[in-house]
Amino acid sequence: MNWFTKLLTDGGVGTTVLMLSVSIFIGLFLGKFKIKGISLGITWVLFVGIILSALGISCNHDMLHIIKEFGLILFVTAVGLQVGPGFFRTFKKGGLALNLVALTNVALGVVITVIVSKLAGESLFDMAGVYTGAVTNTPGLSAAQQAVRDLGQADVADRLANGYAVAYPLAVVGMILTCIILRPLCRIDLKNEPATETTVEAKSEKQATPTSQRHKVNLIPIFIIIAVGIILGSIPIPVGMSAPVKLGLAGGPLVAALIGSWLGVKKGWFTTEFTDSHGIWMLREVGIALFLAGVGLGAGGSFVSTIQAGGYLWIIYGFIITVIPPIILGLFCRLVLKTNYYTLMGVIGGMHTDPPTLAFANNIAPEGCKLPNTGYATVYPLTMFLRIFTAQLLVLLA
Repeated sequence: MNWFTKLLTDGGVGTTVLMLSVSIFIGLFLGKFKIKGISLGITWVLFVGIILSALGISCNHDMLHIIKEFGLILFVTAVGLQVGPGFFRTFKKGGLALNLVALTNVALGVVITVIVSKLAGESLFDMAGVYTGAVTNTPGLSAAQQAVRDLGQADVADRLANGYAVAYPLAVVGMILTCIILRPLCRIDLKNEPATETTVEAKSEKQATPTSQRHKVNLIPIFIIIAVGIILGSIPIPVGMSAPVKLGLAGGPLVAALIGSWLGVKKGWFTTEFTDSHGIWMLREVGIALFLAGVGLGAGGSFVSTIQAGGYLWIIYGFIITVIPPIILGLFCRLVLKTNYYTLMGVIGGMHTDPPTLAFANNIAPEGCKLPNTGYATVYPLTMFLRIFTAQLLVLLA
C-alpha cells in the first residue's frame, strides 16, 4: 500500500487532481441533503476540501491556484452569459429601483464590516474575508486575495479564505431566516400573495434556470469572451489609494460576458437557447465546484488554528453583516415599494449572490411561480460587480 500512501502525500499533479475530484463528488453528494428545507448545496465542496487539507493531504500549490482561478473564470463567464440578455431589459419595469436597493445593501454591508472591525479590534484584512463569506460571494474572495498579492502580502490570502469559510455557512442560513422573519414583520399572508409578475419582466426568469432544450455549445464565443475579460480585468482603475482596483479575473470576464451575451443576442450572433443552454449551465457548475474545492484544499491547513485563535467570533460578525442590511431593505421594499414577497425573496438571494436562498424561495412559492427567479436575476449582475469591487476596497482600506 506504499504506492497509495505516496499518492496521498507526495503533493504532485495526481494527488491534486484526485483531491479536487474527491472534494467535489463528496461535497455534491452531501449537498443533496436538507434540514427543514435548508441545504448548503455546493458549499459542501468547500468544507470537504478544508477537512482533507486539515488532515494533512498535500497538493501542488501552484497547480491548485491555477485550477481554482480558472474555475472561477468559467463560473462568472457562464453567469454573465446566462443573465446578460435579460439584464438591461429589467430596468424598464422596476429593475432600476431594485438595483438601487441592491447597491444600498452592498454599501450597508461594507459600512457594518468597517464598524465591526473598529469596535472589535479585528484586522480589516481578516474582516474582508469574513465580509465575502457573509455575503456568500466567492468572486469577491478571489478579488480580495489578488489585491493582497498585489500589495505584496500574499501570506494574508489564506487568512481571507479562512474568514470566508467561517462566515459562509451561517450566512446561508441567515438569509433564509431573513426571508422568514420578514413574513410576520410585513404581515404577509402567503395564501393571498400574488404569484404572477407585477414589477419586473418575466422574461428575465429564463436567466436563472437552464432551459430543457438541447443545444450544442459553441466554445468559440466563450473563449473570446474569456480572453477579452482577462484583458479588461487587468486594467488598473485609480481610486486614490495605496493601489488601484481592478475588475480582476472575476469581474473582467463577468462584464465581458454580460455585454457580449447582450450584444450577441441583440445582433443575432447567437440565441438565448445558447446562452441559457445546459452546456453553459454545466460550465457554471463545474467552474464553481473547482473554485470551492481549490479554496478548501488551500486553506484547510490553517483553518483549525484560526478557529482556536478566536476565529469563532468571525461567525458572529459575519452573521451581523449578513442579516442587518437585507432586513432593513426588505422592510423598505415591502412597505414602501410594495414589492411582491416572492420577488423579494429572489432579490434577497440575488443581493447576496446566494443560490440556496433562491432554492428556498422557489420551494415556498406556488408551483409555476417565476417571481423568485426574476427577482434574483434582476439584481445579481450588479451585485456581483459591486461585491468584487468592495472586497478589494476593504483590503486597500486596511
